[in-house]
Amino acid sequence: MELFIQLTLTGLTNGAILSLAALGFVLIYKSSDVINFAQGEFLLVGAYLTYAMLAQFGIAWPIGILLTMVLAILLGIVVERFVLRPMIGEPIISVIMVTIGLSSVLKAIVNAIWGPYGRPFPPFIPSQPVQILGATIGLDRLWAIVISLILLGVFSIFFRRSKEGVAMRAVADDQQASLSMGISVKKIFAWAWSIAAVTAAIAGGIVANIVGVSGELASFGLRVFPVVILGGLDSIPGAIIGGVIIGLLETYTGGYIGQGLNQVLPFIVLIVILMIRPYGLFGQEIIERV
Repeated sequence: MELFIQLTLTGLTNGAILSLAALGFVLIYKSSDVINFAQGEFLLVGAYLTYAMLAQFGIAWPIGILLTMVLAILLGIVVERFVLRPMIGEPIISVIMVTIGLSSVLKAIVNAIWGPYGRPFPPFIPSQPVQILGATIGLDRLWAIVISLILLGVFSIFFRRSKEGVAMRAVADDQQASLSMGISVKKIFAWAWSIAAVTAAIAGGIVANIVGVSGELASFGLRVFPVVILGGLDSIPGAIIGGVIIGLLETYTGGYIGQGLNQVLPFIVLIVILMIRPYGLFGQEIIERV
């Protein structure tokens, strides 16, 4: 029983972080209809920026996290302005290939500045062990769940209630119609990429606080794909539920069956979901009649 509780809490932590990373992926898709293959590298950059602020510059963690978020917003704006904006109106496959190239560029920049080796991370979230129903888990993992849920709730409300959120959904549905209604597609793209960069940076900081910083953090980008496919590419609640399901599946598989298979299982789920329900559990099904 203790093992089950331990694995469940660990899986919920992993799922919450995956959901937060998937949120940026969903935001970009909902606003621009673009699948962003560089989301994992955004997370990597966010983790190293947090490391630089706290460890290298010695800034107090509240100010350091705030500066990281500001730099993440600037990164999102720069990427949108100089990389994605020239691609407006181009075929989707061309934009996707650009994001693949962007992922390589961001990873190369991180390696050039901080090197390819992992580094210890100065924890800013308390990590002392706590007992829950006989199982022991680090307090930083519980905080990761709380922080992720709060941010996911905030962005869900943003999309449903705010003018900018509604405009982002409109642009994702039809860019030309949105332009005719006076919505600035360029502004919405900048919003989407900035928010995606911020959520990825926050997720990167949380992961780094738990496991340290290294180039391996970029692998979260690949693990996000099963999450968004399972939940639905355009669904924020789907990103939350998909993240929890994938996080628990990975942890249960690793704990009860063995390490190795837990890395493969999410992609097996991805294939099965694509075969049975291509739009995901909560994705919007689009029917075109000819």
